[in-house]
Amino acid sequence: MESYNSFQVEQKQVAEAAKILNLDKATTELLLWPQREFKFTMPVRMDNGEVKVFHGYRIQHNYARGPAKGGIRFHPAETVDTIRALAGWMTWKTAVVDLPLGGGKGGVVCDPHNMSDRELENLARAYVRAVSEYIGIDKDVPAPDVYTNPQTMAWMMDEYETIKGRHHPGVLTDKPMQVGGTEGRRDATARGGVITVREACKVHGIDPTGSFAIQGFGNAGQRAALLHHEILGGGTLVAVCDSRGGIYNAKGLNSKDLVTHKLKTGSVVGFPGSKEIPRDSVLELDVAILYPAALENSINDQNVSKIKARIVCELANGPTTPEADLILHKNGIHVIPDILASAGGVTVSYFEMVQDSYSYFWEESVVHERLDTKMTKAYHAVQEAIREKKVHPRLAAMVVGVARVAQACKLRGWV
Repeated sequence: MESYNSFQVEQKQVAEAAKILNLDKATTELLLWPQREFKFTMPVRMDNGEVKVFHGYRIQHNYARGPAKGGIRFHPAETVDTIRALAGWMTWKTAVVDLPLGGGKGGVVCDPHNMSDRELENLARAYVRAVSEYIGIDKDVPAPDVYTNPQTMAWMMDEYETIKGRHHPGVLTDKPMQVGGTEGRRDATARGGVITVREACKVHGIDPTGSFAIQGFGNAGQRAALLHHEILGGGTLVAVCDSRGGIYNAKGLNSKDLVTHKLKTGSVVGFPGSKEIPRDSVLELDVAILYPAALENSINDQNVSKIKARIVCELANGPTTPEADLILHKNGIHVIPDILASAGGVTVSYFEMVQDSYSYFWEESVVHERLDTKMTKAYHAVQEAIREKKVHPRLAAMVVGVARVAQACKLRGWV
């Protein structure tokens, strides 16, 4: 399997969309690159008394439609190109769901597994000190990502408010409820994805109560298992895998019991009434709907010809390689691309920003209803682009996003 530079993949997608939209050279060039990039070093005192220097980034890809928005990841293999790509995809993701936001992303090169809570707090606060002039409710609003969480956001918000000397809860999203978080955030990514599956079943005449499989059983995978039945009115979960292995039962796995088992044991393996199967074979089962919710490039040139699902809903970032994408389309498999399928998270983060700005919080049912409206509208905007431009779904989603951002850049007089 080829290895991919994710930033080059993202730039290629932008260039393809720009060509279909007949964008001029200057506009295309502007959209290919981040508007701002910050690189900084952060000295942090560790528990043993030593000072360790960490390297961090914050990249603001585009803010023509509003403040940059995107997560901060703590990861040992973080690179500037990964963050550039993810910042770009956030630009297109927020535009596809028509939020008044741009795209951004941040990262720190570190291994959180080898750090104490106090060290992680010190690092989180050091990160905010480094970027405090460049973030804000009207500039750039970070959120959690890989190996960061609502607690990380609470520390960061507190540090930002300490620096500024006043309350600014909306500067970071996905915070704990007690300090300005919103109802409906925990399951937002999966809920948004399942809503798009519901719409895809209507458009493509697929039985929403058929069988489905989930690759990856972290937060998004677990929530999808639970919400699939609720939103689609049924369905049989036949297979699931996580990093330790896969399980299968043709008659169905009980989603609620399986989530409990995973949280209790740390894996889906050993779930009563299931048989073990190779982890990767979960992708190749004959099911109506497949949710890749694990790692990037999971569907690739090695296994794409074995994919039998009728709908592939990408809850992970970049689970399908560019070549595999074209083959799935050619084989009549409908892909709901990540920038659409997983946009529920950033949509509810935007709702959190809105609620924080006027200190009035909505009922969970209101959050769910407004998320449903946004995701349904976005799905059909992409469907329209598929029909009008005669392109595959990922390119159609990029066309929708790129067109909206390009228009904002032109209205501002940038190009």
